[in-house]
Amino acid sequence: MTNVQSSAAVLSVVSPDTQHEIEQFLFYEARLLDEWRWRDWYDLLAEDIHYWMPTRKNRLRLRGFTGEVADGTQMSYFDEDKKSMAGRLTQMESGTHWAEDPPSRTRHLITNVWVSDVREENGAYTYDVCSYFLCYRNRLEAEVDIWAGRRDDVLRKTADGGYEIAKRTILLDQNVILSKTLSVFL
Repeated sequence: MTNVQSSAAVLSVVSPDTQHEIEQFLFYEARLLDEWRWRDWYDLLAEDIHYWMPTRKNRLRLRGFTGEVADGTQMSYFDEDKKSMAGRLTQMESGTHWAEDPPSRTRHLITNVWVSDVREENGAYTYDVCSYFLCYRNRLEAEVDIWAGRRDDVLRKTADGGYEIAKRTILLDQNVILSKTLSVFL
């Protein structure tokens, strides 16, 4: 088997229909965020969600290099569960959240979606999904932020045939966040 064939076998983990469903779910999620429909977005999160965005390290490629992200014990920008995310939403909806008054205009672009694994856990199918994102944010007259990176998600098939986000790891391509606030969801 050639490398091209073995790579194709790895990429065809799910049927084209399932791939399309997962992509449409991620595009719908982005639309909810861009339209400030945070409660609808919140409903897409599993009760046991882990929403994590670790800090990145700049390291030389020396012998023993193990990557830019540690095992989950280092600092992070976000390390949240559903309860803490509900608190953030309540704050954003309060009308007194200074970092979002006036609210940001965002555009979430999702691309390069691939499903690397599918398994059954407790009677539900879960999918390991990786995607690339670009989030453009504009606020006031001159505040512009652009975040790019990768999201590693675990999506769970729901009883109604939809999906929920059980886990999200966000890996920003930038090491230092230069924006004044990080009050949007990625």
